[in-house]
Amino acid sequence: MLVLSGCGGTGGSGGDGAEGSAEGFPSEAISIMAPADPGGGYDMTARSIGQALDEGGVVDTGTEVYNVPGGSGTVGLTEFVSQNAGDPHQLMVIGKILVGSIEQTDAQVDLTDTTPIARLTAEYDAIAVPADSEYETLEQLMADFESDPGSIAWGGGSVGGVDQILVAQLGEAVGVSAEDLNYIPYSGGGEMTPALLSGDVTAAASGTAEFTDLVDAGEVRLLAVSSEEPIEGIDAPTITEAGYDVSIANWRALVAPPELSDEQRDAVIGMVEEMHGTDQWQETLTANNWEDYLMTGDEFTEYLAAEKEDISQILKNLGLTE
Repeated sequence: MLVLSGCGGTGGSGGDGAEGSAEGFPSEAISIMAPADPGGGYDMTARSIGQALDEGGVVDTGTEVYNVPGGSGTVGLTEFVSQNAGDPHQLMVIGKILVGSIEQTDAQVDLTDTTPIARLTAEYDAIAVPADSEYETLEQLMADFESDPGSIAWGGGSVGGVDQILVAQLGEAVGVSAEDLNYIPYSGGGEMTPALLSGDVTAAASGTAEFTDLVDAGEVRLLAVSSEEPIEGIDAPTITEAGYDVSIANWRALVAPPELSDEQRDAVIGMVEEMHGTDQWQETLTANNWEDYLMTGDEFTEYLAAEKEDISQILKNLGLTE
């Protein structure tokens, strides 16, 4: 088991002795922040990275994972940037969800205040209902959604994230405007799962891996997935196959704090690239139906800038921002 830490890192120590030096990196445990409650996609990704670093023999200093929920991920981002400047031993999991959350909240910082390291995975969403739900197909759910939008309570991840965008796009496909959505955001799967199983929400949108155990236990049923093609091992049609021209994927990645030297950044990127090549990481990708989506360094920095522009425009088009 990985260590669950209650706080962030060393607050700008630089971590390796001489300021800006990467010699001897890593010289202490690698701390990985998941900016949400335990049980969701950020948390699963952070723990999978820590496990691959440890069990893959990439680091011998250990890893620790900690959770900072709140503000749709922006609370964690603000803490990460403000408390860890210059420390290469600190990492934070981010995703497309966080890019949208920053656009929709009064965040004090954004991803330009971090040091981009690597994009790692892509994952598709699934639409799920409780196993005893009256809805056995997406078409049945969408019929009621179209006729009475407020009657369908949708659960999903952070405000402005992939889940909310997916629900808004489903609404758009049947003529339901964004302001009529009954969308309830949760900071992680640990919060959303009880809401789904208790009936507090009618249906939930989240990454396919977050529903795996619930499906295996017979507690939920998947109505559709947001991929363009069927996903091997998942017994559910694509949303497109169900008759709605909607598809979307979420990516997840790692950033480091600001004020790292080029040498420190390169050392962290090298560590993550080595982790990517381990059997442990490749097995994790397969087990969670995560696509291998590696991109590092300057290329990833440019990708983040482009994603910010694209998501900003999508949110405006859907009426989720002005």
